[in-house]
Amino acid sequence: MLDQLAKFLVVLFVVVDPPSMAPLFATMTDGASAGYRRRMAIKSSLVAFSIFVAFALGGSRFIAAMGISIDAFRIGGGLMLFLIALDMVFAREERTTPAENAETRRRADISVFPLAFPLISGPGSIATVLLTFGAARVEPLLYLGLLAVIALVVALSLACMLAAPLVMRVLGVTGANVVARVAGVVLAALAVQFVIDGLKGAFGLG
Repeated sequence: MLDQLAKFLVVLFVVVDPPSMAPLFATMTDGASAGYRRRMAIKSSLVAFSIFVAFALGGSRFIAAMGISIDAFRIGGGLMLFLIALDMVFAREERTTPAENAETRRRADISVFPLAFPLISGPGSIATVLLTFGAARVEPLLYLGLLAVIALVVALSLACMLAAPLVMRVLGVTGANVVARVAGVVLAALAVQFVIDGLKGAFGLG
C-alpha cells in the first residue's frame, strides 16, 4: 500500500506541478491586493480538491457506464500524460487557449477558471486520479490514503500560490525551467508505464 501511495504522490505531484503555480499565479495576480491573492488561492484549491474527489469516488462508475474499460482509459491517460511531459521538457508552457486567456483577463474571479481548472485539476491530473482509483483495491484505508495524497498535493499548490513572490525570488526563471524539465522527464517515463500496464491488461499479458 505504501508503494501505491508513494507512486501516486510522485505522479500527481509531477502532473499538477505545484512549483509552476507560483510564476503563473504571480503573473495572473500582478498588482492585486494581498487579500485578493489569498482568496483566489484558497478558493481555487478547494474547487480543485472537490473536482478530484468527485472523479476519485465516481469516475470509475462513470467510465464504466460509458462502456470504457479501465485499461482503455489507462492507455489514453498515459498518452495524454506523455504529451504533457513533452510540453514540460520542451518548455511549451501554454496550458490554455488564447480565447481562455482573454476570458481570464476579463474576469475578476480567476479561482475556478483557470486556476482550479485546468491548471490544478486539469485533464492530465484528472486522468491520473481516475487511473489510480480505478486500479486500486477496494480497501477503505488505501482510499483514505489516496485522498490524503490528493489533499497534500493541492495543499502544496496552495502553499506555492501563497508564497509566489518568495518562490520567484528563490528559484528565478532559470531554476523554474530546470525543475520543469526534470519533472517532465520523470512524467514521460511514468506515462509510458501507464500505457504498458494498459496494454498488458487489455491483451491479458499479465
